[in-house]
Amino acid sequence: MTISISGFTFIRNGVELGFPFEASIRSLLPLVDEFVIAIGQGNDHTLARVRAMHEPKIRIIETIWNERMAERGFVYAQQKMIAQYSCISDWAFYLEGDELVHEDEMAAIRQSVDKHHANPKVEALVFDYLHFYGAPDWIATSPAWYRRECRLVRNTIRTYAPDGQFWVAMDRHKRGRTLNAALANAHIYHYGHVRKLQYMQQKLEQTTKYWTKGAPKADYTQIDARAVQPFAGQHPRVIQHWLETEAEKTFTPDPHHVLTAREKKHRWSMRLEKLFGWDLSHKHYKLVA
Repeated sequence: MTISISGFTFIRNGVELGFPFEASIRSLLPLVDEFVIAIGQGNDHTLARVRAMHEPKIRIIETIWNERMAERGFVYAQQKMIAQYSCISDWAFYLEGDELVHEDEMAAIRQSVDKHHANPKVEALVFDYLHFYGAPDWIATSPAWYRRECRLVRNTIRTYAPDGQFWVAMDRHKRGRTLNAALANAHIYHYGHVRKLQYMQQKLEQTTKYWTKGAPKADYTQIDARAVQPFAGQHPRVIQHWLETEAEKTFTPDPHHVLTAREKKHRWSMRLEKLFGWDLSHKHYKLVA
């Protein structure tokens, strides 16, 4: 019996905010049996663009966001769970609108699902992240950026998302715990911080209200130069057009950038990582296999 996989995501104003959501969806479609998308009522034609894809695996849920929900992005968790709770497969693969999987790693992902499906201790699969930053040929590598995260979860257990990024298992009813996981042996390609600056500015203005007050000015150059490094790999094929038309082309960290307290902390973390071989990035899972 074939193990089934649902893909799911949520999106609102994806066109206006410069998300590569169509490429994101297409990157995952070959792996999944269905793709559930919660599309929030917005200001652009995101819904029409998804419908125009004419993909039979796609199932759309139209939603209205609670604009009064300002508690640390909980509205993202709500939309994420609306989509996940509509998935009907054995496993559910969450992919955000600026994330892609690579066509060369599809077989590895499928093999990981097949390998761990019979082991109930494994509740999720963890992916290594490539956070592209500033331009498509740079990636952010400091522990400020999560290096691994669960994206494929067993859809037959009780899970809950406190925010858009991660899950907790709710088998203890009132107390959640991190998911027990295994490595997917594949990557998530994250493009949110290479979109054109005008898109990033619009995103900051629209989304910071769910986290804090006031939007900062979008400026990729204001970063610790030691926190980024060149990328020498190959991008997924389906993102190529978006990279050519919607992403920043060049990036150079400002040599006069004044480190923030957080960046100074992460510099020390990077020194410790190099010295002792540690990984001090934040983790929302426990590897058990």
